[in-house]
Amino acid sequence: MSEQLKFVQLEMMVVVLGLVVLIADLAMPPSKRRLIGHLSAVALGMVFLFSLRDSYVGLINESTDLFFNSRYKIDGLAIFFKRFFLLAAIFVLIFAVDFADRIRSGISEYYAFIIFALAGMMFASSANDFSMLFVSIELITVTFYILVSYQRHRLQSLEAGVKYLILGAVASAFMIYGIALIFGEAESLKFEDLYAKQSELIGNKVFLFGMLFLFAGLAFKISAFPFQVWAPDVYQGAPTPTTAFLALGSKAAGFVLLIRLLVFSMPDLTREWTALLIAISAVTILYGNLCALPQRNLKRLLAYSGIANAGYLLMGIVAQSEAGTAAILYYLAGYLFALVTVFLIINLLTRDGEGEDISCLENLNKRSPFLAIAMTLAAVSLAGIPPLAGFFGKFLLIKSVAVEAFGNTGYFALLGVAVFGVVISIYYYFGIVRAIFWNHKADDKTPIFVGIPIRFALICCFAGMLYLGLLPNKTMKWVESAAVSLIEPTE
Repeated sequence: MSEQLKFVQLEMMVVVLGLVVLIADLAMPPSKRRLIGHLSAVALGMVFLFSLRDSYVGLINESTDLFFNSRYKIDGLAIFFKRFFLLAAIFVLIFAVDFADRIRSGISEYYAFIIFALAGMMFASSANDFSMLFVSIELITVTFYILVSYQRHRLQSLEAGVKYLILGAVASAFMIYGIALIFGEAESLKFEDLYAKQSELIGNKVFLFGMLFLFAGLAFKISAFPFQVWAPDVYQGAPTPTTAFLALGSKAAGFVLLIRLLVFSMPDLTREWTALLIAISAVTILYGNLCALPQRNLKRLLAYSGIANAGYLLMGIVAQSEAGTAAILYYLAGYLFALVTVFLIINLLTRDGEGEDISCLENLNKRSPFLAIAMTLAAVSLAGIPPLAGFFGKFLLIKSVAVEAFGNTGYFALLGVAVFGVVISIYYYFGIVRAIFWNHKADDKTPIFVGIPIRFALICCFAGMLYLGLLPNKTMKWVESAAVSLIEPTE
């Protein structure tokens, strides 16, 4: 058994780090507790570097059949998402430290909950049956219940926490009921068993209802239409580091599970659901982008933009191909760097939910040219304008659907909606750029201090957006390898 623990060494490191943070809080004087956040980010950075080692990557070729009774899987897809979640958590911890003075008590516990949510995400990336899926998703959800309402002295944060709790509980109920129906008909919780039995299960109405309920629960996690109603209020009310981690981690965890279920385990069902998935993807894109147009609050704008991005990512599922899966991974990588940049800057410019209007960006080019350039690049990338990562990610998703479009008018309709959505997003993201460089109604020209950790994080994001946009070939090989590993687990 001890030999088998090597498969979960990353998760064990993360969980131990979370416990160490809680213990350190007891010994560290209050004036030094901000240091815990920086040290935690460094520790996660070391875990990330460990995930790059050949000794860990080599686990792809080793069987996990004896571990957790095959409920846990190490493949290229799992490793990609583990690294994604680690990077997201590192960035979030860096600017959570800057946010620390806005949390009245329990800042170390705040860091610890971020780390425990990370552990749930990493387990989700390797989930290979429904029990592991549900446990990992619930670990993520429960920690976010706390993180969203952590500033309970603020009415907005408390309201966001209650909404997320109620709607999240409903989503969890959908999932557990769906899993019960699936188990009753399939007589197994393992994803591989579903693949072997899919020809007989696809005509089973009880099983199909179970899959619909499960899909509804995961659609809540990725904020896809019509399960997106929680996102704007929660994004606005939650502490900014929480919002960033929720937008990145929860969405990505939902998609790794959708990939395993719909692309690997039940491809025949996915083909049967093509029309449904096209409709959900198209409506999600339209709803998110159209609702983002009138928004003045930056976090609500990003919430609606995140809904639209969920629709774009669903296009990779709709494509039902390795190219579609690879496009999802590439898009998420670019999304990570752009979104972290935006939230880092929002965190610097706003306090306690005040000043989150787009007008807070006015005179930013004079107050901090560095932040102005970073925010502009992030907005351009999120809008899908070349030569940054967002453009290439959207291009790959649209291409993956276009390849499958011949003979299916639904695919062509989805492509039209996707292109229309890009045009709309360019318009409202240009509003951010306009506020930075051309709207100078505000009189405040006070220089903005950017600490070394924040500056380092922004430079990393800047480099990531440019690298993925200008030099995509190496990353494409990596994500294609991860997509292929779903079928044949080889590096």
